[in-house]
Amino acid sequence: MIEPRAALIYTPLPDAETARAIAGTLLDEKLIACANILGPIESVFVWEGRTQSAEEVAVLFKTTSERHDLAMSRLGTLHPYETPAIVGTVCDIAHPDTLGWLVQQTSAPDETGAV
Repeated sequence: MIEPRAALIYTPLPDAETARAIAGTLLDEKLIACANILGPIESVFVWEGRTQSAEEVAVLFKTTSERHDLAMSRLGTLHPYETPAIVGTVCDIAHPDTLGWLVQQTSAPDETGAV
């Protein structure tokens, strides 16, 4: 069995209310252990051939390598944007206590041995 590693997923969202709702769903589904809602941020981008800007909030979701792909996929279905910017990475290094907490928070009871 491959040892789990910490993983991070980043996405901008239109507002903190949307970010909290999506974070709550991902937490309830045990796909993430935590969401850091940052903001506001200003995003500058090209959309439909025009340079635009928008105020958004950034969200950094913390999960494990085991849940990373599922969390990204689910985030894609929950995200309100037509073409959301969702990027993720599996971390090479994490503090052992952090990794243990991530695994505990994203594991079903039968996966951790808990009753």
